[in-house]
Amino acid sequence: MASRSSIIRLMNMSRHVACPCHACGSGSSALLPIAAQTARKYAQAVPDKEYAFEVAAANLRFGEGVTREVGMDFKNMKARKVGVFTDTTVGKLGPMKMARESLEANGVDFEVFDNVSVEPTDASWEKAIAWSRHHDFSHFLAIGGGSVMDTAKAANLFTVYKDSHLLDFINVPVGKGLPITEKLRPLIAVPTTAGTGSETTGTAILDIPSRNFKTGIANRALKPVLGIVDTLNTDTCPTAVHISAGLDVLFHSLESYTAIPYYERTPRPANPNLRPAYQGSNPISDVFSMWALRQTVQFLPRIAKDKHDKEAQRQMLLAASFAGIGFGNGGVHLCHAISYPISGLNKTGPKYKHPGYVGEKPIIPHGISVALTGPAVFKFTAPSAPDRHRLALSAFAGVSETDDSITRLPDSQVGERLFDEIAKFLDALGVPRGLKAVGYDQGDVQRLMEGTLPQRRVLDLAPGIGDIAGEDGAEHLTQIIKDSLQY
Repeated sequence: MASRSSIIRLMNMSRHVACPCHACGSGSSALLPIAAQTARKYAQAVPDKEYAFEVAAANLRFGEGVTREVGMDFKNMKARKVGVFTDTTVGKLGPMKMARESLEANGVDFEVFDNVSVEPTDASWEKAIAWSRHHDFSHFLAIGGGSVMDTAKAANLFTVYKDSHLLDFINVPVGKGLPITEKLRPLIAVPTTAGTGSETTGTAILDIPSRNFKTGIANRALKPVLGIVDTLNTDTCPTAVHISAGLDVLFHSLESYTAIPYYERTPRPANPNLRPAYQGSNPISDVFSMWALRQTVQFLPRIAKDKHDKEAQRQMLLAASFAGIGFGNGGVHLCHAISYPISGLNKTGPKYKHPGYVGEKPIIPHGISVALTGPAVFKFTAPSAPDRHRLALSAFAGVSETDDSITRLPDSQVGERLFDEIAKFLDALGVPRGLKAVGYDQGDVQRLMEGTLPQRRVLDLAPGIGDIAGEDGAEHLTQIIKDSLQY
C-alpha cells in the first residue's frame, strides 16, 4: 500500500493553485502554476475555461469472498426484483455461483441475462435493454468484466428511459449526449477481471459496427452504488485476459495523470449538472492514478508469469479500482481515442484474433488495442508536461523520481526515453509490436485517423490537441498512428 509520505508527495506534486471561478478574482493566468505557463503551449486564456472539478466514485467493498454478501445488500435495499447480468463464460464460474446462492439464501427475487457479448455492440445492448425493459427491474447486478458492467449500466439507463433511443445518450458528436435527469435504479457491480475499473465509474462503452469504431455514454448517473471487489473472482481468469485487462489499468492511470489540467478544459459548464465525468487531471485523480501506475508496473508482469500469484492478483484488483477512480474523474485521452477504431475496423479489416481468447470472432482485446499506440502517444505528449512524464518514466524504470537518471534527463529527451521504457514493458508481456503486427498497414492510417476524430470526449483532454484552440488533432493523430505501425 502507498505510504503516508508518498501520498503527501504526490499531492504536492499535483497541486493546482489556479482558481478562475465566477466569484473569485484570482482567475488570471498569472496565478497558474509556473510549470503550466512554461511547459505547455496552451491556447490564450478564454473567459469560459473551467475553474472547478468534482470527484465521484462508487462505494467499494474489498476482500476475499465478499461476493457472498450481495444477497444481503439487496435484501437491505428491499429490492423487488433484481436483473442479473453476466456472460456465458462467467455464468458457469465461481463468482456467479456465489452470487446466485447469496441471492437465494436471502430470498431475493431475480432473473439472469447470461448472454452479454464480450466487446458489446449496439445490437447486443439493444437485446439486453429489451429484456430489462420487459422485466422492469427495481435493482441491477453485474457480474463479469467491463463488457458485463457496461451492458448492465445501459440496461439500467434505458429501463428508466423506456422511450429513449441509444443515440439519445451516446456521447456527442456520435449521439446527442443528452443529460440524465431521472434517478436510475441501484446497480451493484462485481468485477471478475482486474482492468476496466467500471465498478467505480459512470462510463459505458460499446462498439458501433456500422461506424467502425467504439463510443459510449459517460455520466455520473450510471455509476454503480457499490462495487464488490472480491479477490477470489479473478482466479479463473485466463492469462491473456489478465494481461489485456492489466494494460487497461496501465493506460487508464497514465492517460489520466497526463491529461490536460481541469482548469484548461473548455467550455466551462453553464450549470454544475453539465460538468462532464471526464474533467482533466486534478489533484485527487493524480494520487489515485500514479499509485495505480506504479502497482501495475510492479505486479502485471508477475501475473503474466503466474496467474495464480495471489499477491499480484490482489494488487492488480486494487490498482484497477484506484485507476477507475483516477480516470473516472480525470479522464483518458489519445491511447483510448485511437483504440476505438483499431478495435472497430478489425472486424471487417485485418480480422485479427488475439491468442488466448475463446470464440471464433476476430478480436483485438481492449487493453491490447490501447497499448498498441502507447509508446508513440507518450513521446508526443511528453513536451506538454515534462515533469509529469518524468515521474511516469521513473515508474517504468523502477527507480525513485529523485534518481539522477530521472532528474538529470533533459526535458527534450523525456519523450524518447519514455517511448523506449513503455515499449520494453509491453515486449515483456508479449504485446504485438505495433499496428502492423495485428494486420494494419500504411493504407489504413487515414481510416484509423478518421475513426478517432469523433472521439471528442477524450481527444479534448489530450495535451497538444484539447488545449489548443481550434485544433481537431488530425495532423497529430496521423503521425502518431504512423509511428505506431511498428517499433
